[in-house]
Amino acid sequence: MISARSKSVCLVMASACLTFLPMGCKKAPPVTLACNAAPPAIFAGEPVTVTATAGSLSTKKNVNVIYSWSGTGVTGSGTTATVATGSLDPGSYTVKGEVKEGKKGKEGLKPGQSAECSASFTVKEFEPPTIACSASPTTLNPGGSSTITATGASPQNRPLTYSFSAAAGSISGSGNTATYSSTGAPTGPVEISCNVADDKGHHASAGTSVTIVAPPPPPVPHVQTLCIVSFEMDKKRPTRVDNEAKACLDEIALDLQKQPDAKAVVVGNSNAKEKDKTAKQQKYAAKHKRAKVLDFASQRAVNSKDYLVTEKGIDPSRVTTATGTNDEQKAQNYLVPSGANFANDVQGTTPVDESTVKPETRKPLPERHHSAATQQ
Repeated sequence: MISARSKSVCLVMASACLTFLPMGCKKAPPVTLACNAAPPAIFAGEPVTVTATAGSLSTKKNVNVIYSWSGTGVTGSGTTATVATGSLDPGSYTVKGEVKEGKKGKEGLKPGQSAECSASFTVKEFEPPTIACSASPTTLNPGGSSTITATGASPQNRPLTYSFSAAAGSISGSGNTATYSSTGAPTGPVEISCNVADDKGHHASAGTSVTIVAPPPPPVPHVQTLCIVSFEMDKKRPTRVDNEAKACLDEIALDLQKQPDAKAVVVGNSNAKEKDKTAKQQKYAAKHKRAKVLDFASQRAVNSKDYLVTEKGIDPSRVTTATGTNDEQKAQNYLVPSGANFANDVQGTTPVDESTVKPETRKPLPERHHSAATQQ
């Protein structure tokens, strides 16, 4: 049984312990809080997580602990908070955290029952895209086209939009390819620009070029050799256009009809015997004004032309006659396309003076008259 005096001493000692906190009485340390943001640097849209680590929290069952968070785009629950960075501009940002302990509803009211922390992270500026530009083919004829290809890349894989422009001609396309048309552009090099932009407003450009060359000149037309008319079969009328000759001349007429801007040249020839006969006639005619001179080569050319004009309806201005130097009873025919030069392509011919050499009428041979004895 404790006496009244003993009770009084114990109360005094307890009061002293509460007032002076001697070695036998312990005071609880204040709460601490540390925060960490990871990763410390991101591009807008990438996640950031902030973790709070509290120290010196009470372990008593009746002590409640609560956390709170603040900052741009910050949401948190317990010891962890996240940051929505999609709308953040480049720069530095701070997240603040706080912890409180104490009886439920009275957390942090007493000294040492709360603590704060902060953690920073950086939103980095997006890097601009890069682009390369190419053309295929790089050499065009006027009116030709080329495929333009733009190769763009974003270091942060941002969506890209392409556009194109040309110093002359026209260009259109979608995505990273376009078609360049040189219609209307002058000859020479033409600069073409490929442009790219990301969704953050960053731009990049690259250039290429195509060269428009003048078309090669059209090939120079040349004289074409056609069929040959032979005058060897009819010994009595060696300048007459016979049925075999007409077949050749019919082909020439058809060629002239197909090419209305072309002309024909008929070059008559004679053999050595005929040339000698003509020379003798010319010598005789020099003394006798009315003497007839037959130039076999000229007559063959003129008779051939006459058939083309009178029988086939060819404009006489489209057929020229000449004589050649070949030793033969023939007439060589030539087709002269528009732009061709007969004198350059065919050497050694002499134009016929058609004012002195007139076409011969195609008369049949006279009928033979048989004697009575022969008829028997």
